[in-house]
Amino acid sequence: FAADAMLAVLQVLTIAARALLLTPQAGMSASAMARALPARAIEPSAEVSGGAMAFDVPSIIVGGGRIGSLLLDLGCEGDVLVRRGEPMPASPSSGPIYVCTRNDALAGVVAATPAHRRADLVFLQNGMLGDFLREQDLPEATQVLVYLAVSKLGEAPIDGITDTNPEGLTSACGPWAGAFAARLRKGGLTCHVRGAEEYAQAMLEKHVWICGFMLVGAMHGGITVGQVESSHSDQLRPLISQLCASGEAALGIKLAPGAYDRLAAYGRAVSHFPTAVKEFHWRNGWFHDISRRAVAEGRPDPTPLHTAGLVQLGIVDA
Repeated sequence: FAADAMLAVLQVLTIAARALLLTPQAGMSASAMARALPARAIEPSAEVSGGAMAFDVPSIIVGGGRIGSLLLDLGCEGDVLVRRGEPMPASPSSGPIYVCTRNDALAGVVAATPAHRRADLVFLQNGMLGDFLREQDLPEATQVLVYLAVSKLGEAPIDGITDTNPEGLTSACGPWAGAFAARLRKGGLTCHVRGAEEYAQAMLEKHVWICGFMLVGAMHGGITVGQVESSHSDQLRPLISQLCASGEAALGIKLAPGAYDRLAAYGRAVSHFPTAVKEFHWRNGWFHDISRRAVAEGRPDPTPLHTAGLVQLGIVDA
């Protein structure tokens, strides 16, 4: 009887948590609402969404920058923030490990994570991580495409909602995708839990966006993303077309029609962003490797506008 009573109590708490998570409380900030939920009440039920946990759970957050701090603010009791150089904590002993670091720190984060917890790593970085994850024996790890703009540490985030995608653009795929989406939901932010193929399409579009916009902006002295979209669309549009086609061929996928319009709309949504070609190995370098292989095999460069831009900036040799 006692066990049945305890189960009934837990079921009531789960139902209450569901209502709170899905219905923001009037006059209550995201962080206040998140902290108001007891830790036990927001543990995941047996339900899943697309194979992923559907509720937020106590998590480890690696990196205290803008995104890491946002996830901590939206989190729940039991979260632990790990800063640079700090060891991976033993508790919580399960749940997501959100990796909110620069790409060049990823190998160190994986190495510092106990082997039995590495499947819980959630990668939020820009760039193509596929080869790296396979090298780390983590091909099924959770990944997130973050379409959130946080201008300064502690400032309210700007969701990735555009005039072509009013449902939002942030996407996640993998075992902890649902838990990540639930955490964002507490702050009124959008996130879509996607299957592998749909996520690959979204990943390519995000990759094309950052490589294309940053390259054109850098070629014009580091102008803003908004200036790229409004003043250099004649240069941006054919570059985006080449990058999309090259990426589709490399990944064996097909993007939905209208990719340029979707990417231009996101450029308008975050028009204040500065531009620069960064983390070359993870970003533009992925496309340049495709070009180098094609030329080495006697085939035409599939992205000659991209290659010309890299040469102009002195990033690669002619």
